[in-house]
Amino acid sequence: MAKKKEQEENKHVAVVNKKSLAFLEKYINNPSPTGFEWEGQKLWLNYIEPYVDEHFVDNYGTAVAVINPKAKYKVVIEAHADEISWFVNYITSDGLIYVIRNGGSDHQIAPSKRVIIHTDSGPVTAVFGWPAIHTRHGGEKEEAPALKNIFLDCGCTSKDEVEKLGIHVGCVITYEDQFMVLNDRYYVGRALDNRIGGFMIAEVARLLHENKKKLDFGLYIVNAVQEEIGLRGAEMIANRIKPDLAIITDVTHDTTTPMINKITQGDLACGRGPVLSYAPAVQVNLNKLLLETAQKNNIPFQRQASSRSTGTDTDAFAYSNDGVVSALISLSLRYMHTTVEMVHKNDVDNVISLIYHSLLSIKKDHDFRYIK
Repeated sequence: MAKKKEQEENKHVAVVNKKSLAFLEKYINNPSPTGFEWEGQKLWLNYIEPYVDEHFVDNYGTAVAVINPKAKYKVVIEAHADEISWFVNYITSDGLIYVIRNGGSDHQIAPSKRVIIHTDSGPVTAVFGWPAIHTRHGGEKEEAPALKNIFLDCGCTSKDEVEKLGIHVGCVITYEDQFMVLNDRYYVGRALDNRIGGFMIAEVARLLHENKKKLDFGLYIVNAVQEEIGLRGAEMIANRIKPDLAIITDVTHDTTTPMINKITQGDLACGRGPVLSYAPAVQVNLNKLLLETAQKNNIPFQRQASSRSTGTDTDAFAYSNDGVVSALISLSLRYMHTTVEMVHKNDVDNVISLIYHSLLSIKKDHDFRYIK
């Protein structure tokens, strides 16, 4: 009997359905580079609109969907919408293009990747070229990919030809790679960091609507821009909303793959459940509510410690407006800032469920102070 009870407790509850999965695929495949997120935001707003009372977008593109907009007590659930990318920085006389980062783009994965250069005239396809192994093999130490030597080739042989395609310094560049499901277990694609977060908070809104749940507070579902270059969208929108409480979701590292040191990075893995963080910006009493909610609803979870800052939008919300009660729910992800970012399907379901049930545990004017 004990074994049967344990199996019932550990039985996974699926949340993502066919309709929402179709949205996720479309949403991930759509480019949404830092500072140029608006096409992805349009898709997100179109998906979440039936489940909320109203929505708005700020001057830099952060999208906010609201339930109970007239309520005085305000709760935020938040993710960031932007993906890492590149900028055109220099066009040579031979028609080759050198780049700089827009966010934390990894120069080591660039060679031989296909990209899209976004211009006012439309997308232009290009590739990151790289010398053949035959030409690099000369006995001396090989030169590794670096910002100074990676370059784009769009099939042109002169700067004038490149410019006639609409390409200029400042054009943003994204990878072509598309979403897929691997072994019926993992979602894989570029920009799961952190559009998977935007997807999950939209699914929370869907569950609240479909289950006809009434909240005692105003819920602000925030898909923020410009996280990858310093939490900037979160800073702006936190000051506009002035929330009482914020639950942030972002990705963190699966540390079970090769070349990652668990002593410094912790022991976290895809498939083991949402990751709850311990950090100065994480408000202890709110974090306890998340932990208790996970335990009460048989949602598996992991723990992570962050030194000084979380490096996520949690920090921006926590230290805004004289201090906002904030906590972080992370999703374990393999191969961050590559084009094959990978998350476990069950973890996605469980993060959605944890946020959903946590919201149902929060009361109007909930007081999380340590000393009252």
